[in-house]
Amino acid sequence: MVEASDNDLVSLERSKQPGGGSIMRLALNRPAQLNAFNQPLHDALAHALSVVEADPPQVLIITGHGRGFCAGQDLAERMGQIEAGETIDLGEGVERKYNSLIRRVQALNCITVAAVNGVAAGAGFGLALAADIVIAARSARFVLAYGKIGLAPDAGVSWALPRLVGHARALALILTGEDMSVDDAKSWGIVWDVVADDELNHRVWTLAKRLCAGSPDAQLAAKRLIGQPAGDLGQQLDRERDAQQMLGHTEFYRAALTAFASRPKRDPVA
Repeated sequence: MVEASDNDLVSLERSKQPGGGSIMRLALNRPAQLNAFNQPLHDALAHALSVVEADPPQVLIITGHGRGFCAGQDLAERMGQIEAGETIDLGEGVERKYNSLIRRVQALNCITVAAVNGVAAGAGFGLALAADIVIAARSARFVLAYGKIGLAPDAGVSWALPRLVGHARALALILTGEDMSVDDAKSWGIVWDVVADDELNHRVWTLAKRLCAGSPDAQLAAKRLIGQPAGDLGQQLDRERDAQQMLGHTEFYRAALTAFASRPKRDPVA
């Protein structure tokens, strides 16, 4: 069963799965601008995230319509504001728009999968990095051109990127503004899988359905343990203990044990 809601700039579709979970697909919809952010898109995305937060799926797919994932900030909007004589406080804009967006995406009570179907630049790159799993089409490109317009990275890029690729690579990418290929993105640990363009949708949905067959409680516990680690090993061991204690009381775990116990016995291998 599929439920869908749309506005002009963001489409949101929910597909209920046989096991009781659901998959939602959130797609940015400014294809002529490679889904670059402007104020109306921020507003539409904020509303869509409110829908997701109110009734979280087990898996949320984030992607873009057309040939781009998200090209970052729409500089044409900024130029229009300057030409109109507006005073622009970039710090206020980053806090209200991008910081809010990244915090909300990372706090979602579901597993998020970024399906990068084309260019992911600037804050669009940051949006992909905020997802739990990234799958990219062969034509995808990852671009950090902040330095070319005299800005520093935002949308969480300066936090997430060096933790994935290392300090030297992250800083060099930011300083030079060079594109990152999908092959480098995969070998450096940003992208989990790269597929042909025409296979991206199938690959992502296959993954989402596989995740929906698993325990949502266990998935969210793993997401929190990995994504928000404790300050030291001792604290992290305590968190692992508490997670296992909680999961040991779930119906999914009990059913899995029952299924394991009912399997036919096999002769031991010599």
